[in-house]
Amino acid sequence: MSLYGALITGVSSLNANGKALSVTSSNIANVNTVGYKTGTANFSTFLASTGNPEIVTPSSVQVSAMQHLTQQGLLTSTGSSTDLAITGNGFFIVTPTPSNPMQTYYTRAGSFTADNEGLLRNPAGFYLEGWTLNSDGSMPANRSSLSVIDLESINGTAEATTQMILNANLQASATAVAYTAGDMFAGTVTPEFAQTINLYDSQGGARPMQLAFVKTGPDAWAYEISYQGNPTDIGGAANNPVQAGTITFNADGTLASPAGGTAAFTIPWDVSTGLLPQPMTVNLGTVGLADGVTQFDAASALTSANVDGAPYGSLTAVSVDEEGYVSALFDNGIQRRVFKIPIATFVNPDALAPIAGNAYQLTDESGIPSVLEPNTGGAGTIASNALEGSTVDLAKEFSDLITTQRAYSAATRIITTADQMLQELMQIKQ
Repeated sequence: MSLYGALITGVSSLNANGKALSVTSSNIANVNTVGYKTGTANFSTFLASTGNPEIVTPSSVQVSAMQHLTQQGLLTSTGSSTDLAITGNGFFIVTPTPSNPMQTYYTRAGSFTADNEGLLRNPAGFYLEGWTLNSDGSMPANRSSLSVIDLESINGTAEATTQMILNANLQASATAVAYTAGDMFAGTVTPEFAQTINLYDSQGGARPMQLAFVKTGPDAWAYEISYQGNPTDIGGAANNPVQAGTITFNADGTLASPAGGTAAFTIPWDVSTGLLPQPMTVNLGTVGLADGVTQFDAASALTSANVDGAPYGSLTAVSVDEEGYVSALFDNGIQRRVFKIPIATFVNPDALAPIAGNAYQLTDESGIPSVLEPNTGGAGTIASNALEGSTVDLAKEFSDLITTQRAYSAATRIITTADQMLQELMQIKQ
């Protein structure tokens, strides 16, 4: 190897160790960066070969930097339901411009908060993307279409009543009367027992419905369900009662009929209300058991009436489960799934190209992403109220600093020595 080859080798060592110092300094600077992945400087020999094995050629050095994106960082609990972390493989899909969600990047930095427009964004300015679910909480048919998760688009909600569970007793010794359907609503027959219960329509309005019972024979009762509000709401008084039927009991006071222990009917809301007809089911109990409506020789009384549905409620919070479902929580007790967060996985994630903001973009070596539901196809799960910490090991980085400094110092000695030898060579003629 010539003196000039030694100089070239020394310079390459200075350059390589300078780059290594840059990698180490980046790691130390990002020790507290959410989702940051440690980078390493990989040294390799760069041999300028002449093809002649008898000639000594300089073995220079080169370095390449790589971030280990598959390395899992420790999760730290936080107090925000929109702080998200991925346990396992994959990346959040984000975009820098909510108006153009097709421009996508990938990140593990999940410290998302809602901006002034209700869009989930992390401190680097990237907006979280996901699937907008159907109104019933199911996945959309077109899963290739992602949109920015917009909490402001979640309005208040109400839920129509579809079921009532009735617990009551009808007095066995009550006097049986002659009855024709509609007599109790018309006032020609006085009910043995009546109770008004509020149901909810699809717009969250409370609607009073009366359940009335009268004994018609041994172990046999008639019941009517009638609307107690404005008659025009159901198209006029002619539509009341909305349901009339019979209920029978066994000799031991338990329910005998109707079959299945339920009575189904539909509230015929008039078009003027803006409501569609509302199907309803009244659960009277289990046939052969005393777990609903019973007939014992005690005063007729209502024990309980439980109805589903809810009045209008405003959004109070959101939550994210490990399957990526974003659920809206309302002050009326309703919880509704509105979005689902996907996870992008790659064949070679370490080949993704880093960009500013602790995010990454595609390269030919990384391959195209597989957009998956969490916990499927090798994708990790999502943890809410948590952030993934940096994978930097400070002790190792300080050790690398010392090693790099000594290697750099040694490389300067190569150059100094080679220079001195060249000076001596030039002084031979003097």
